[in-house]
Amino acid sequence: MIYLQLFWEFFKTGLFAVGGGLATLPFLYNMSDKTGWFTYDELANMVAISESTPGPIGVNMATYVGFTSAGPLGSVVATLGLIMPAIVIIIIVASFLKKFKDNQTVKNVFYGLRPASVGMIGAAFVSVLTMSVIRLDLFRASGNWLDMFSLKAILLAAAVYIGTKKTKWHPALFLLGAAVVGVIFKF
Repeated sequence: MIYLQLFWEFFKTGLFAVGGGLATLPFLYNMSDKTGWFTYDELANMVAISESTPGPIGVNMATYVGFTSAGPLGSVVATLGLIMPAIVIIIIVASFLKKFKDNQTVKNVFYGLRPASVGMIGAAFVSVLTMSVIRLDLFRASGNWLDMFSLKAILLAAAVYIGTKKTKWHPALFLLGAAVVGVIFKF
């Protein structure tokens, strides 16, 4: 039964998460609330692991959830569930796009999808920001506004951002460096 549920949940996610892997985050929050397969903290870890491993983020997260929920077969089932809608849609769109590529309605549909994917990625950005930089639990406990922000996380994010903009170093070096800093400073 869990395999069917994994497939179905990730099939729905793959069908509606327009805009890439981070656009799956709102669906994963919903899945967490609905199924209890993982917590929000585990989701934050999933994002970090998925971002730092090769492959598409959404696929990595589906594989991770499937594995932690139902073992190796669960990882295969969840991953297939996530990618199946894309495969079907690509086949359908490719066959129709040849015919209708100059159709104004088709152009309007694609234009309308762009802001939707930006919105989904923006929602994912805010979610990751609140998980990694904003500490509402500490603020609620102390009432001090300065406790709401993790200064260490803000400084690390700023350093990585500036480093990626000012150097031509490979992004993997920044991920490795951030992991080392997280261990040293006990994030």
